[in-house]
Amino acid sequence: MDIPVYLITGFLDSGKTEFINGILQDGFARKEKTLLICCEEGELEYDPKVLKNVSVVTVEDEEALTCSQLKAWEKEYAPKQILIEYNGMWLLDRLCKDALPANWVLYQVMTFVEAATFDLYSKNMGQLMMEKITGADMLVFNRCTEELKASLRSRNLRMVNRQADIFLEDNEGNSEDYLTGDECPFDLEQDVIDIPDEDFGVWYVDAMDHPDRYAGKMVHMKLVMCHSVRYPGIHCPGRFAMVCCENDIQFLGIIAKGVGLKQYENRDWIEVTARMAVEKHDAYQGKGPVMHVISIAPCEKPASEVVTF
Repeated sequence: MDIPVYLITGFLDSGKTEFINGILQDGFARKEKTLLICCEEGELEYDPKVLKNVSVVTVEDEEALTCSQLKAWEKEYAPKQILIEYNGMWLLDRLCKDALPANWVLYQVMTFVEAATFDLYSKNMGQLMMEKITGADMLVFNRCTEELKASLRSRNLRMVNRQADIFLEDNEGNSEDYLTGDECPFDLEQDVIDIPDEDFGVWYVDAMDHPDRYAGKMVHMKLVMCHSVRYPGIHCPGRFAMVCCENDIQFLGIIAKGVGLKQYENRDWIEVTARMAVEKHDAYQGKGPVMHVISIAPCEKPASEVVTF
């Protein structure tokens, strides 16, 4: 039987234990028998009042966290769900690839960072810090001042992890979303902004919402050719996207101008480098992004033809 695993990681004093006490207090383990594996002992201890349905085991050495040991605890405690407070100095890769039993399913990775020490750890332990951030489903920077919030937002952490929910929490425990609506998901300082196949949907939404942001910028991506039926003579290559479910496939096209577009048939895969502009067009019912194609060539389709969000 599969057992869900919730992994809480971060460096010492980042708020991991406080978070675990909080979710246990809120009833996380009230109905399901829970195993809590502690891989790091900080100043804060688990609240005994919330451990009534929780078995706690401690691992002091990374090498002791083995698949056989985890299976032994599974047999001994018969948990329905598992919490792991993971040592920030240990690699996630080792745990996920070598230690977790096949039936222990990693449901969520939550990374906690003390905002004031983020730069220090990033500079001195870059690999460990980036691994925790890139692997997170939820990322929390706590003990933030207003200055630290501004500093973190200026670094555009969405470039590092575009999928995680990121929150900034102050000293009183008040939390706010990292995103304010003004962040750009791509590095605009590049000579050519390369749009990964899997991120076309992210770029499309941002380009439609903020066309001025990309005006004059060079972009490169793989697209499906489309010649508009509603607007004869207009080319609008793009990608098919699953916006909601498998029954909701839509085509996301961008108006394109330039030499070579006519030679490709509908649904041909093309690799395009273009300079972006903002122009008025009936298809946009006003102004919108337009690609002025500089180079175009046939290409192999990506591993996943349909974009997801």
